[in-house]
Amino acid sequence: MQDKRVALVTGANKGIGLQIARDLAAHGFVVLVGSRNLEHGKTAAESVGVNAHALQLDVTNHASIAAAAERIRNEFGRLDVLVNNAAISHTGKPGASLEEMVKAGRASVASLDDLRAVFETNVFGVIAVTQAMLPLLRKAPAARIVNVSSSVGSLALNSDPANRFRAMYGTYPLSKTALNGVTIALAADLESAGIKVNAACPGFTATDLNNFQGTRTVQQAAREPVRLALLDANGPTGTFSNEDGPLPW
Repeated sequence: MQDKRVALVTGANKGIGLQIARDLAAHGFVVLVGSRNLEHGKTAAESVGVNAHALQLDVTNHASIAAAAERIRNEFGRLDVLVNNAAISHTGKPGASLEEMVKAGRASVASLDDLRAVFETNVFGVIAVTQAMLPLLRKAPAARIVNVSSSVGSLALNSDPANRFRAMYGTYPLSKTALNGVTIALAADLESAGIKVNAACPGFTATDLNNFQGTRTVQQAAREPVRLALLDANGPTGTFSNEDGPLPW
């Protein structure tokens, strides 16, 4: 077992995931850059530096997940941090505007196939990857799991009539609500093992998830997930937060 801590970031070949990988590498981690396309992952890992390694990982494919876990087991022996970052906002045409995505994702008209696909990546993919990596996380002295969520999934915020964004509560936000529930369930389940599980909101960030219509940079977006990945023994578990502090569930 090597001396450096090992972190896996899913969906890390671009956007927020890539920045999280860069930041964790800067903190001394060996970072595994999870990517559905291995070549894209290799390019991203090269941009991070010598402490980054590409890892083929499709969070919707059980064989891919199992192979990734086996490689980590054989090469590193443990996993100290898992950042569940991989996500999709829709399965529609590439380059769709945010307005088009919101309109298509409304609960009254959303395609069930689209809903299932988004949940497959954003919710079931998180559970599948976490379950596969748990034996490796249990071998770390102080493992951390960070789920990259969003305040758009907050039930409290979306049930407030004064929230002008509540009309956007559709397919993608619903998946983040479910992810928040998964976070609480995992935190309660793993607390006795000393594994802290928290959800981070990166904010409205300019990535291809929203056709680059976001207002925050990936550098800003990565701060909260990285902070939660670096929590010490006194840090919390089962929380939902952004850079400004706790968020309502």
